[in-house]
Amino acid sequence: MGRLACATALLVLGGCGEAGDVLLEPTDFKRQAPDFEHPDLSGETVRLADYRGKVVVLDFWATWCPPCVFQPAEFNHFLAENDDGQVVFLGIEIGGASVEEIREWSEEHDAVAEYPILVGADMDLASSYGAIGYPTLVVVDGEGRIDSTHEGLISLEQIREFVEPLLDGRS
Repeated sequence: MGRLACATALLVLGGCGEAGDVLLEPTDFKRQAPDFEHPDLSGETVRLADYRGKVVVLDFWATWCPPCVFQPAEFNHFLAENDDGQVVFLGIEIGGASVEEIREWSEEHDAVAEYPILVGADMDLASSYGAIGYPTLVVVDGEGRIDSTHEGLISLEQIREFVEPLLDGRS
C-alpha cells in the first residue's frame, strides 16, 4: 500500500504520465485570470494584462519537473501552425531557477521554447490559477478569463482542442 500511495502522490504532484492525466474541462463560469508581472529571460517585463484581446496559454513548469521537458516542442509546433499573433504562449518557471539555470536546462534537454519564459514566479502564482501539479497549462481567453486548465503532459491535439474554439469566437 505504501508504494501505491507514493506512486499516486508522484502522479498528482509531479505531473508524470501520458498526455491527458488530469483534465479540468472548460467551465460555464469563467473567473478572471489573476494578473501578474515578471521578467522574461532577457529581462523584459511581461504582464498578462498586456495580452488582452489574445488567447494566452500559460505553462506553469519547473526545471526539477521531469515531464516538463516534453512540453516546449508541442507548444512550439502549435505556434508554428498559428503564427498570426492571436495566440500567445508564456512559460512560467515556478521552481526558483535562475535565468542561466533555465537556459542550461533548456539546451541540455533540447527543450528550447520559442516563446517567452518568465522567471521569478513561484508556486503561489501557480496556485492562484489552480495548479497543484506540474506541468499545468492554463488557457486564458481574450477577455482575460480562465477558460480551461490541464495538469500533466498535454499533446498537440489537446492544445488544438482547447485553443482553436477560442480563436473561432466560440468562447
